[in-house]
Amino acid sequence: MSFSASQISQFNVRFEKADTREIMLWAWKTFGNRAAIGTSFQGAGLVMMHIAQEEKLPLPVFTLDTGLLFRETVELKKRLETFFGISIESLEPEFSVDAQAARYGPELWKNDPDSCCFMRKVEPLQRKLQSLDCWITGLRRQQSDTRSSIGIVELYEFDPIMNREIVKLNPMANWKREAVWDYLKKHQIPYNPLHDQGYGSIGCVPCTSKAAQGENERAGRWTGFNKTECGIHTFMKKKVE
Repeated sequence: MSFSASQISQFNVRFEKADTREIMLWAWKTFGNRAAIGTSFQGAGLVMMHIAQEEKLPLPVFTLDTGLLFRETVELKKRLETFFGISIESLEPEFSVDAQAARYGPELWKNDPDSCCFMRKVEPLQRKLQSLDCWITGLRRQQSDTRSSIGIVELYEFDPIMNREIVKLNPMANWKREAVWDYLKKHQIPYNPLHDQGYGSIGCVPCTSKAAQGENERAGRWTGFNKTECGIHTFMKKKVE
């Protein structure tokens, strides 16, 4: 299914004040199982999984397993599968952590985090997106400056050689952090206990630290580097009018 940039703009006007349920229902009706929720088990992803279950939308769910995740994150995946009664697909990189170290040197994330993120996150995601027409994310505008202007519906150039595009859907774009946590607690949805220890955004162990009071949610990622994104949300070219 192909959309023009003008149609994407119209969708954004339509969905800017729409309920998240309406947006996700549109995704299922439009793309079916060619749409999928990608999540790293931050709060917004959990909300979307719950909404999909309540609305009986059998949207597939996938996550990136870099081999460097916190134990709490790995355990949360199992808890969520039990809670929702679904199977969450794990996308894994081509190289294990040990194999990457043997080829590129130990602890690559310390001297070249961009390359490490590309191999362990971006490449597995690229392979997954080949089977999708709509990638549903938990991005929120409040999370960081780099995400403050995201659209609810975005169109990206995925494969320029094959002239293939993909819709990136951000149903939670307008949600505030407080609203996310109110929802999780109201519905007693399992979440990562590291949040209770001061972690705002949780990624790989070597590149995640607690954010200081008053910092944005992603301030604890890649401390010491001029880096705010792992690359999965920046490797594609956005199509605009």
